[in-house]
Amino acid sequence: MGASGRMPVPSNNNEEKESPLHRVPYEKPPFTLSQIKKAVPPHCFQRSLLRSFSYVVHDLCLASLFYYIATSYFHLLPYTLTYIAWPIYWFLQGCILTGVWVIAHECGHHAFSDYQRVDDTVGLILHSALLVPYFSWKYSHRRHHSNTGSMERDEVFVPKPKSRVSWYSKSLNNPLGRVLSFAVTLTLGWPLYLAFNVSGRHYDRFACHYDPYSPIYCDRERLQIYISDAGTFAATYVLYTIATAKGLVWLLCIYGMPLLILNGFLVLITYLQHTHPALPHYDSSEWDWLRGALSTVDRDYGVLNKVFHNITDTHVAHHLFSTMPHYHAMEATKAIKPILGKYYRFDGTPIYKAMWREAKECLYVEPDEGADGKGVFWYRNKF
Repeated sequence: MGASGRMPVPSNNNEEKESPLHRVPYEKPPFTLSQIKKAVPPHCFQRSLLRSFSYVVHDLCLASLFYYIATSYFHLLPYTLTYIAWPIYWFLQGCILTGVWVIAHECGHHAFSDYQRVDDTVGLILHSALLVPYFSWKYSHRRHHSNTGSMERDEVFVPKPKSRVSWYSKSLNNPLGRVLSFAVTLTLGWPLYLAFNVSGRHYDRFACHYDPYSPIYCDRERLQIYISDAGTFAATYVLYTIATAKGLVWLLCIYGMPLLILNGFLVLITYLQHTHPALPHYDSSEWDWLRGALSTVDRDYGVLNKVFHNITDTHVAHHLFSTMPHYHAMEATKAIKPILGKYYRFDGTPIYKAMWREAKECLYVEPDEGADGKGVFWYRNKF
C-alpha cells in the first residue's frame, strides 16, 4: 500500500504514462552520477558571464517597467480601479522579483559565472535588496544540497515521524486548518525560517541565519555571515529612508507587497519540490547522496516556469548538478530522464491542487511495516 493509501500502478518506464503518485524506487540506483553526467551535453555545464547578466538586466528592466507604470499612472485611474490595478502590480512584480531571487540563488551555487567573486558580489547585492542574508543562505542551502532526503541532516522542510508531530497538527487536519496553515506559512514562513529556523533541521541549540555563531555555520564562515548581516542592514536602512521620504504606505505598496508575494512563492516552490507522496526519505542507515538528490520532484507552474528561470520544472537536474546555469537545465533534464527512468518524478498536477493534496496527505513519515527498507520513510495521511 502506498504512502497515501493508493495501490501502485503497474511499472512503466515512461514517466509521462505513470501516475505521479507511484512511489519512486528507494533501492540504490543501477546508475552512477558519472553515468548521468555523461548523458548531458558538455556545453550544458558551461557558464557564460554575459548570458547570465542578460537575465539580470532583463528582470530588472521588467521590474523597473512595472514600477514606472505603478508610480506614473495608477494615481490617474478612477479610485475603484486602483483596487484592481494594485493587486495585479503586486503579483506581477512579486513574480519578477522571484526570478531575481532565483538568479541570486544561482550565484550562491557558483552557477552564474566562472568567477567566484563575481558570483558572490552579484548574489550579495541582489539578495540583500530582497532582505535575504546572502552568505547565510548560501551556506545553509549548500548543506541542504549535501544532505537532501536525510531525516537527520537535511536543512529545510524536514519531515517529522509521527512521534514528533506537533500537538496541534490533528486540530489543523481539516479544510479550515489547512487554509490557516497555508496563510501563515506563505506569509511568515520565509522570515520565520531565517530568524528562528522554523521548518528547518533540528539543532541542539537556537539556530538563526543572522547569528554568525549559529550552529548552522562553522568557524571559517562566520565573517561572511557578518557581511550578510551588513548587506541586509544596509538594505533595511535604505528602505527606512525611503519610508521617511515617501511614507510607509507608499513603500508597502511599491515594495512590501511584492516582497510578500516573492516570499510566498519561495516557500511554496521549496515545499512542493520536497514534499510529495511518492518521495522517500532516509535515515542514516539507508541515506546516500545520490538517492537523496533524487528525492525531489519537478513541478509545472505554467508560464511562471520561465519567469522563475525553470527552477520549478528542472529541480531534479539542479540537485544533481547545482553549478549548472539555469539556461541549460531544460536540455539537461531532457537528457537525463532516460537514464533516471522511474527514479525521475515529474508531477504536472495544477499547483493549487498539488498544494491541497500535499497538505492533506503528507502529514508525517513512517517506515513500512515488514518492509526491507527499515530506514526508508514515506509520508502518511492519517493520524
